[in-house]
Amino acid sequence: MPHLPDVVLWSVPAFVLLTVVEMVSYRLHPDEDAAGYEAKDAATSVGMGLGSLVFDALWKIPIVAIYATIYELTPLRVPVLWWTLILMLLAQDFFYYWSHRGHHVIRVLWACHVVHHSSKKFNLTTALRQPWTTWTVWPFYVPMVALGVHPAAIAFTSGANLLYQFWVHTERIDKLPRPFEFVLNTPSHHRVHHASQGGYLDRNFGGILIIWDRMFGSFVAETERPVYGLTKNIETFNPLRVATHEYAAIARDIRAADSWRERAGRVFRGPGWQPAERVAAEEARKAAEEARKAGPAGDRAPASVEEPAT
Repeated sequence: MPHLPDVVLWSVPAFVLLTVVEMVSYRLHPDEDAAGYEAKDAATSVGMGLGSLVFDALWKIPIVAIYATIYELTPLRVPVLWWTLILMLLAQDFFYYWSHRGHHVIRVLWACHVVHHSSKKFNLTTALRQPWTTWTVWPFYVPMVALGVHPAAIAFTSGANLLYQFWVHTERIDKLPRPFEFVLNTPSHHRVHHASQGGYLDRNFGGILIIWDRMFGSFVAETERPVYGLTKNIETFNPLRVATHEYAAIARDIRAADSWRERAGRVFRGPGWQPAERVAAEEARKAAEEARKAGPAGDRAPASVEEPAT
């Protein structure tokens, strides 16, 4: 197995330099419509990124053990050559798309990924706002290991994918020429992904390529200016709360659930899922509230009738 570099670690100086350049650009050329920077928010994003390095190192121990076991059991082997590495990058990006999409539509996975969407700003520090519970990601790449891709090659391609996505977290780059916008994930496409408007929710999951979204019906082009953050923002800069707030919300919902079916739904359904009986009860409550505000029909003043001329 040839040595493959840790591309993310080697790119840290570039991350710092580009972030400083973007900050200076806002000073020199302010954009009132852009989300821009806020000191506390940026510090939280950087803190989440540093914390993720520590926790990822811990999660790697059991994940590497699982991958290594699968790799030893499969008779298949994919050599690491320049052209197979390109195919591995393509395969990793494909499975990244499904991992990313799954982390938006299954609540226990969303509890991990919500961290990355918790900022109401969108700048290069937002790219560093990474979760601390990435143990939810590894199952999506098991097919690659089973097909004979060495775990170290998966680590390399995953790092390359993450590195690519750094630059798409910016409002300072407008739309690129159409061929690039059609094939690649770009800042325009990723701004849509981070938006909280209804038409933009759960769209544009691609890492390097946007073609997966076009193929599987999750693509939306940027039209109106995005509003960043969550549909219900958490209003905190505490890294521990940012990392764990959705897990805490799941625990509260499980405790309040009326049945095991509801408990399972609170964990494995979508983030906004509610049991049908609760939805019906809420609709009945709203209908009763509207009826109460309207008052009894007999209390309404009769329509005025014009008196006949005399």
